[in-house]
This record gives sequence, C-alpha cells and structure tokens, in this order.
Amino acid sequence: MTLQFFFVVKWLLYFLLVFESLTLINCAKRGTLTGGLKDTIPPVLVNADPPLNNLNFNSEKITLNFNEYIELKEINEQLIISPPLEVKDYKIIPENTVTKKVEIKIKNKLRENSTFTFNFGSSIVDYNEGNSLPFFNYTFSTGDYIDSLKISGFVKDAYEIDSLDFVSIHLYPIDSVFNDSTIYNQKPFYVGSTLDSVYFELNSLAPGKYEFIAIKDQSKNYYFDQSFDKIGFFEKPIEIPKDTFFLPVLFKEITNFQWGRAKIINDHHIEFPYYGELGKREVKILNKFEEGTKIFFTKDREKDTLHFWFTPQKKLDSILAEVKIKDSTQVVTLKPFKLEKDSLVLKISPSNGSKIDFLDTLKISSNLPITAVNDDLIQIFDIDTLEIPFSTEIDNNLDLVYLNFEKVPNDLYQIQLLPNAIKDFLGSTNDTIFHKNNTTKIEDYGKLLLTVKRKNYQKNYILELLNNKKERVRRIKNNSENFYTMEYLPPGEYQIRIIKDANGNGKWDTGNYLKKIQPEEVKYLKESINVRANWEFNETIEI
Repeated sequence: MTLQFFFVVKWLLYFLLVFESLTLINCAKRGTLTGGLKDTIPPVLVNADPPLNNLNFNSEKITLNFNEYIELKEINEQLIISPPLEVKDYKIIPENTVTKKVEIKIKNKLRENSTFTFNFGSSIVDYNEGNSLPFFNYTFSTGDYIDSLKISGFVKDAYEIDSLDFVSIHLYPIDSVFNDSTIYNQKPFYVGSTLDSVYFELNSLAPGKYEFIAIKDQSKNYYFDQSFDKIGFFEKPIEIPKDTFFLPVLFKEITNFQWGRAKIINDHHIEFPYYGELGKREVKILNKFEEGTKIFFTKDREKDTLHFWFTPQKKLDSILAEVKIKDSTQVVTLKPFKLEKDSLVLKISPSNGSKIDFLDTLKISSNLPITAVNDDLIQIFDIDTLEIPFSTEIDNNLDLVYLNFEKVPNDLYQIQLLPNAIKDFLGSTNDTIFHKNNTTKIEDYGKLLLTVKRKNYQKNYILELLNNKKERVRRIKNNSENFYTMEYLPPGEYQIRIIKDANGNGKWDTGNYLKKIQPEEVKYLKESINVRANWEFNETIEI
C-alpha cells in the first residue's frame, strides 16, 4: 500500500465521521424542546366539502379540514344545530381521537328549503395547547338561498363597571312548545357569542319571533343556571327582521331560597346553611329548654349560614328544628354531642399598629354571641396619655362591638381591654388586650365638593363613591339635597356610581327572569375623579 492510499483512507474516514456527527446534531435539533413562546392561536379551517354556505345541499357527508391536529371536546354538549336535528339524523366523526379532519354524516333526509347551521361551540381545540376555535359555524341550505337576516348589539353588566366578555346570546323560537322554563332545560335554536369583546352578531337567521337571552354561561352547557350564571333578557320577544340591534344588561339573580343540611358543631352550637336570601324565613326550635337557658340566632357575615346558639343542657338527647320555606314546614332532628366548647376569640379592626381614618369606627369582632360589655374595663389614651371618652355599642347580630370616640389629626390611640370587659353567652371573657392605631395629618386627605343636577332622577337615587379597589367609601341615599361635601378622602382615583332606587328601599335590587323584572338602573360617571392630598375638588354631575 502506498502512502497516497493511506492518505485517501484517512480523509475518507474523517469525512464520514464529520457527516455522522452533523447528522446526529441535526436529529438532536429536531427533537429538542426550545422553550419558545406558547402557541395561543386556535385551529384554522383549511377547506370544507361541500364548501361553506352551500346551496341546494343534498350530500350525505360534510368534511372539514383543519391546519393542525385537533380533538373534539364535549361535542355532545357543545354542538348546537339549527334547526335542531335528532341524534339519529347525524353523526360526528371521529369521537375521542386526534385528527385533522372532521366528518359530519347526514343519516336521514333533511327538511327542504331550510338553512342549517352546525355551531360547534368551544368543542374544537388544538391537540397540543388546547386552544379553542370558539363558536365555529358550518352553514348550508337545502334550498336555493341562505337565510341572511342578522342581529347585533353590545352587552353590559347591570351593576359592575367592568365589561363582560364571552357572553352567549341565545335565541328560542316563540312556538307552541316554548315556555318560561325552556331556557333552563333546552338548548337554544340559535347561539352566538361576544367572544373576548362586548359586541355580538348572529347571522343566517330566519324571520320570526324569538325569546332573546344573554347568558354569562359559567358551565358552558347552554342552559341558564340561576346559581352561577348572569342573565339578560327583554320583557317581550324580539321580532326579526323588525328588531336588529340590542343592548342587553346582565345581572345575577338572587338564588331561590332553600335550606341546606343542618350541621351540629357541638353541644351548644348548630349551623343552618342556606341558599339565596334569608329574609324572614324562620327556624323554630320545638324543644323545651331548661329554665335560664340562653338562646340566640346570629347570621354569618362570611357565608350563607344561620347560627343557633344555646347554653348546654344537662338532659337533652336531641333538638327538633322546624324550618319554614314559603308555606311549607319541615322538621329536622339533630343530636348534639359533647366536644370541646368554643373559646372566645376577639379581633379588633383596623389591625394593630395601622392607620385609622377620622370617619372609621373601631370594631371588635367575636366568634361567639356577645351578651355584655363593661365600659369600666376599657380605656383609650391619646399620644399624651390623656384618657379619651368613648361609648360602646353591641351590634344587633351580637358579633360586633363598636368603640366610638372622637379622633383628631396626627394622634396615637392606645386601647386597653382589661379582663372581663367583654362577655359571651357562655360566660367566657377576654384576657387583657392592648391595641394601637394612629391618625395622620388633615393635609394627607383630599375633599370632594359634589353638586348634583337632577334631570331624570327627581327622587329615590343612591350615590356611591368607589375607590380604585371598587370598594364603597361613601354613600348617599334618598336625599333631597343637591350639594354634598365628602371629606377625609385618601389620595387616589375614585368612581361615582348612581343607582336609580325605583322602589325607594335604599339599596340596589337585581332582576328576575321568571317574574320579568329588570334590575334597577345603574350608571357610572364616565371619567374617574383624581383626589390629591390637601386639595379641594369641585365636581358637578347630572342624573
């Protein structure tokens, strides 16, 4: 072998080694996760056979081709077909598998001269990221034209200033089978959505009278669920094509009242959970208690629960409670059992060491009903250790004590509760409690001088000032005055909410679909108010 031969072999081996390395690197690149931007783009329809808006449709199969692999999620719940078809009349292929192609098989003859729409809702999602192609429609006609009528409009929340998105628009034909319960148990004839905006548009509609329903469909099942969904409606059916533009206002109904399952906490405490608005619905205890027994009902401030408190009994096997709902009554039997009794827990707000505003009231909250407050065992001192006069008041719900005293700027208040200052219904009392709050300078606050010009609301209106957390900081109701001063406002952005209190009960009332009651009208001042420290602001509003 010559030197030249070895030289050629050497370079050939080198070339093969480099080529193999590059191939491996290339393969590795194809299989490597790059950690790039997440795909948020929904699938795209590439083509359809027959094409969209096909006339004189007589095919037995519809094929939809997409640009990426998809899957159909909850297709049986999401699919809306207008006019409705029986399940035996069609079949969606595939089911529960990944594909780029969806087929709709038409198994029976369709109604002649009709426009059909297959609305897939949110069922079409891409396989990798789960991005939904919302409310994809496939429309065709068995006649020589497509229904071309349409409606549009904007949705808004009846009470909140924030806009609503992904609101479903449902249309139900007013026919012999429609009634007020239809929206609870039947899917709509036509459906649309605002998607991520407040604007909606429904196309390819047939003329006629329809029940118009707008729903913030939390369950995405096309039914109105009073417990979760917001709803908007009109008192009378709409008529297409006479009516074309709509401004539905959505609200949350008060849930129909019902009692939950009573829960025994221990031998002196029973909880009665409920749904809806408690009102005057009663709980009556049928037992005869020992002489001197203390009995209380209190309402939970955090959850929908009525608490029944009673001092422990020596001889009591069970408690009989009669609950009333409308005109009916139900008796439940509860067996108290001995557990470690509740300990008195007191909390003071504002929290220890924090600022207290001049118009704030110091509150002492309790986990047990409060039956007595001894003012002689409570002391309040200012920054100069001078004792401050005060008064106390027990809330009607027996869970709060209000500590009222005059506050001055730039001061420090030290509150001391000695043992036995507060007593609960079991006779337990507090240990010594020390608490501090401070006020700031007058110059740290702003003042709003508000002039109200009455144009539409001559009486019975409620005016509320909201901070940037949408918390209500001031409230004026049913007042004949036209000028208001709002003092001691912390600097920040504020919004004015105006409620037309139609029934004069001093609060905003929601609506009800079955009773055809719309919510009371609410308006917001278009521009927010910027309050600055040590400034007076004049604002004029027209209501």
